[in-house]
Amino acid sequence: MNGLSFPFAGETLTALPSGALYWASRRLLCVSDLHLGKSERMARRGGPILPPYEARETLARLDADIRATEPETVVCLGDSFDDLDAMRALEDGARAMLSTLMAGRRWIWIEGNHDAGPVELGGTHLATLSEGPLRFRHIALPGARGEISGHYHPMARVALQSRSITRACFLRDESRLILPAYGTYTGGLHCHSDPLRSLMGDGAQAILLTTPPLAVPMPR
Repeated sequence: MNGLSFPFAGETLTALPSGALYWASRRLLCVSDLHLGKSERMARRGGPILPPYEARETLARLDADIRATEPETVVCLGDSFDDLDAMRALEDGARAMLSTLMAGRRWIWIEGNHDAGPVELGGTHLATLSEGPLRFRHIALPGARGEISGHYHPMARVALQSRSITRACFLRDESRLILPAYGTYTGGLHCHSDPLRSLMGDGAQAILLTTPPLAVPMPR
């Protein structure tokens, strides 16, 4: 898988270069902020016209991660769709890809701020998922422990030898783990900005989406 494994809440988790998270002992794959249908929503609202293939590209990467890990459970950690109308307008090819990925496995849609209503494509729709010592939700709660969330699309800029690089990243400390955005058309929030700086405790790490992922002290 070419991932980076690390301890969290008494479990071993693996950060993948794509931005997915794998929990091997539970055969659980977690992704956050796919924002499927963003090009359709932007066009519908009079924004810039973007190539309409981002949903298929995002799902193709998810297909590769599913093939590599063979999970029994897939958790989509909120904002899986850019809004509920984008979900309903998902083009037929992307809809067929998604149906194939969902077949034969437990599929959990966590409620996000972009897709707060029920997802009408099968699977289970939840506000929060409790699985063993871990709690999966879209937006981090101050004071939570064993929490895995998304929402903020974290990024980090770090100096490596003679150059600086900027990458999407996981953020982790003793209490929480925040996933990067998985979708093709997603921006990011630098981790030295609030609220990320305030949420993450002392000694927090950024796990950069390189191949393999690279853990560094979280820039502040």
